[in-house]
Amino acid sequence: MKKDKMFAMRMSAADYDRIQNRAQLSGMTMTDFLTLSALGKEIIVVNGLDAVTVQLKAIGKNLNQLTVLCNMGRITCPDLTDTKQSFGAVFDSICGLMDKGA
Repeated sequence: MKKDKMFAMRMSAADYDRIQNRAQLSGMTMTDFLTLSALGKEIIVVNGLDAVTVQLKAIGKNLNQLTVLCNMGRITCPDLTDTKQSFGAVFDSICGLMDKGA
């Protein structure tokens, strides 16, 4: 979305520092953080999600490779037990991270 309007405001240095710190912790710019906050949007930060995302991408790549091989006729009916267990472990990791944030 194009940001074409300017909005200026005054606040204490302490409030500015607190807002800037919260924006940094959320991985957002101050503009985005303040806009979402003012619009009543919930900002949820889940620390440690990067490592889980890497695992999830690896599972996705493996599934894609198996799909390609199946479509080529090189393999039939692959055993997805390990993939299912890996996906379950990633899901458990995500749930654990969300529980820590609550």
